Amino acid sequence: MESAERLCGIEPFYVMELLARAKELEAQGRDIIHMEVGEPDFPTPEPVRRAGAQAILDGRMFYTNALGLPELRQAISDFYRERYRVDVPASRIVVTAGASGALVLALACLANPGSEWLLPDPGYPCNRHFVKSFDAVPVGMPVGSGTGFQPTVDDLARHFNNRTAGVMVASPANPTGTMLSAEAIGSIAAFTRDRGLHLIVDEIYHGLTYDGDAPTALAAGDDIFVVNSFSKYFQMTGWRLGWLVVPDRFVRDIEKLAQNLFIAASTAAQHAALAAFHPETIAILEERRAEMKRRRDFLVPALESVGLKIPVRPSGAFYIYADCSGLTDDSDCFCRKLLEDVGVAVTPGKDFGINQPERHIRLAYANQISRLSEAVDRIRDFVSRQEV
Repeated sequence: MESAERLCGIEPFYVMELLARAKELEAQGRDIIHMEVGEPDFPTPEPVRRAGAQAILDGRMFYTNALGLPELRQAISDFYRERYRVDVPASRIVVTAGASGALVLALACLANPGSEWLLPDPGYPCNRHFVKSFDAVPVGMPVGSGTGFQPTVDDLARHFNNRTAGVMVASPANPTGTMLSAEAIGSIAAFTRDRGLHLIVDEIYHGLTYDGDAPTALAAGDDIFVVNSFSKYFQMTGWRLGWLVVPDRFVRDIEKLAQNLFIAASTAAQHAALAAFHPETIAILEERRAEMKRRRDFLVPALESVGLKIPVRPSGAFYIYADCSGLTDDSDCFCRKLLEDVGVAVTPGKDFGINQPERHIRLAYANQISRLSEAVDRIRDFVSRQEV
């Protein structure tokens, strides 16, 4: 007996394998500076932890509705109205088991076997694997620094054919930290709408932007699927909670899928998340956003000083997508040696697609500036020794 054929197209999530090796080295007593994983180093804000603990103590740990706690769905709706000035009815909001659960539900609902989905390359690696998991075909659109590593309508037009079923974009994006403007989102939405395509927009790094707030795709129409998460801005990674905004006509289909695939998202996490929107929590999150900006502003010039090129300054998330071609012609080998030799863990470009992966690395700045500074010193030492 063998695994299903679709598994042949599912590649490892290389950053997790790199993390595993980093953990092995730590277990041996090595000091490793983690710049590989996309996880904030801040603990979940205390009001959120307190709300989750109280819910557990109160014994309110029964299944929720498959679409989520009604009061949490309403809180998310209120958040859209207050922060974005966009009216999103709670009836269209589905609470999910992380943003990954939201993406699984969206593609389970929309992707037919053999249908093609357009995705930017470089891009979040799991997206193409989610598409493959439903026997659809991910089609990478090479994007570069000239467009901020974001796809344009011209890119969509070049890759569109009669098998194209949908488009997936992210703003801010992983691994580049770049954003789509409201005008660009509107143009992409118009393109997909005119051709009867589905549009899924990943907005999980909303709130973590440093040169102005990110516009939501929900302002561009009510026919767009939008994915968000409590993991990044709200710093609830281990709670595994996200949400999906669904066009009205698909809500019942998504509900049926949620009932069967997940039953419901974590009840404890949902009760905790109710406190995520409280003013005291938002104040904590905004202080942390300011700290993330300080880290970005420190790290970009520091990395350039050791010979890495930053083709586009990231405006969101907590990643820098650096061109390492001046230092190596093999980013994967570079990352492995950097970890083994000087204990700095960063992610090679091969995790994010086939668009020049050998010349790019991703560095996460979800770490204190003192540790980022130490990482830069170690990279400088590593690079100098390679040149000898």
